[in-house]
Amino acid sequence: MTLQSHEDLEKLRAIGAIVRLSLEAMSKAARPGMTTAELDAVCAATLDAHGAEASPAKVYAFPGTACISVNEEAVHGIPGERKLADGDLVKCDVTAEKDGYVADAAVTVRIGRVGRQADALARCAESAFRKGLAAARPGNRVQDIGRAVEDEVHRWGFSVVRELCGHGVGRSIHEEPCVPNFCSPKARETLTEGLVLTIEPIIAAGSGKVRVRPDKWTIVTRDRSLSAHYEHTLVVSAKGPLLVTAA
Repeated sequence: MTLQSHEDLEKLRAIGAIVRLSLEAMSKAARPGMTTAELDAVCAATLDAHGAEASPAKVYAFPGTACISVNEEAVHGIPGERKLADGDLVKCDVTAEKDGYVADAAVTVRIGRVGRQADALARCAESAFRKGLAAARPGNRVQDIGRAVEDEVHRWGFSVVRELCGHGVGRSIHEEPCVPNFCSPKARETLTEGLVLTIEPIIAAGSGKVRVRPDKWTIVTRDRSLSAHYEHTLVVSAKGPLLVTAA
C-alpha cells in the first residue's frame, strides 16, 4: 500500500507495535526443551491480548500463528512438537492484522550458546537488512535494495535465498512490489513516498538453494546448511525509512 493519510500511518504503527511485542515475547520465552508449538502459543496469546489476528492463518490457512523455522528451515516452519535445543537458530516470523492493517517482521533467535557460524549468520542477516534499509529512498529502484542486501551477505561469505523475497504490505499480507534480496533486473519499480514494504534478508551458510518439504509449507536449504532471517515493515520517506515494527 501507499499511505494516503495520517490515519493510515497511525493504524499501521499500531499493528506494527503489536507484531514487535509478539516477537519480543517469543524471543524472551524461547529456551532449550520448549516445543515450537509452545513458542507459537506465546505469539498467539500476545496477538489475542491486543486484539490482532494472525494473517497467515486467516489468509492462507497456515496451520499455526507464527512461522517458526529451526536451523536448516529457512521460512514457513509449522509449529509442532519439535523441541528447541541448545545451539539452535530459530526464525520467528509474525504477520498480523488489526483494523484492516497488516504488519510483518521476523527475527532470528539464538537458543543457548550457538556456534560461531550460527552467530555470524544471524548477525549478517540483520546487517544486510540495515544495508537494504539505507537504499530504501524515494527515487531509488527496488533492485537497489536487493543489490545492497546481497553485497553485504557476500561480504560475510554467505548466500541469499533467491527464491524468497520481501514484498509490499499494509492492507494485505502480500502486496506489490516483490523485493528480491539481490539485484534483479525485473525489480525496476521506483520507490515512492509513503510506499509500505518489507525488507527481509533470508540467507544461508551454504549455497542458498532451497526446497519445500512434503508438508507443503516448510522451506529448507537443500544442503541442510543453517539459515537466518531478519525482517521489518517500513514506510519509504524522503526523511528516511520509517520502521513500524521496531521500537
